[in-house]
Amino acid sequence: MGANITLKAGDGHQFAAYRVEPKGKPKGAMVVVQEIFGVNSHIREVAEGFAADGYLAIAPALFDRAERNVELGYSQADIGRGRDIRMKVPWEQAMLDTQAAVDAAKGAGKVGIVGYCWGGSVVWLAAARAKGLAAAVGYYGGAVAQFADEKLACPVMLHFGDKDASIPLTDVAKVQKAHPEVTVHIYEADHGFNCDHRGQFNAAAAKLARERTLAFLAKNLG
Repeated sequence: MGANITLKAGDGHQFAAYRVEPKGKPKGAMVVVQEIFGVNSHIREVAEGFAADGYLAIAPALFDRAERNVELGYSQADIGRGRDIRMKVPWEQAMLDTQAAVDAAKGAGKVGIVGYCWGGSVVWLAAARAKGLAAAVGYYGGAVAQFADEKLACPVMLHFGDKDASIPLTDVAKVQKAHPEVTVHIYEADHGFNCDHRGQFNAAAAKLARERTLAFLAKNLG
């Protein structure tokens, strides 16, 4: 189990985060970036999973800029509400809060970042704009292609599903063309395939993506 903490961004904004300590000395640290559903039970479980693998994990509540204590489920109504809140959080503000989380984590060693859905796009921008990251992993980030021209500052791995109607494979190809150095994996899966709280969960794809992610982190975080 982790603890709720408060972080402070560079512009003075204070916001919540969920922090989980590993047993023993950390291998490094992971910033876990939420989907459009807030830092809900699933994101807390993801953070706890990385802590179980030996990393200090911090999941910042990036929606606190617009609305505090957001914890949504996965119904159509929740999806609509999550999208509405997301639109109230500009990328620049998300970067400020992500940087604060990276800074809070760096005492544990090299810092990596992983994000899902909207968080996958945040991770892509962080890989280009944040300071202090040693690795970045994005799962089905819909805006990655929009920011394909960003110059990355750390190694990046991306995971996509070929049945994801919200992210056409032409977008994935655009990213691959712009960044041949990025490791891209495509699965026979839908959007949200890593989340075992939703209908799109794909156990095989989630397991393989996690194995690849952990190997990538071991290589880059030490």
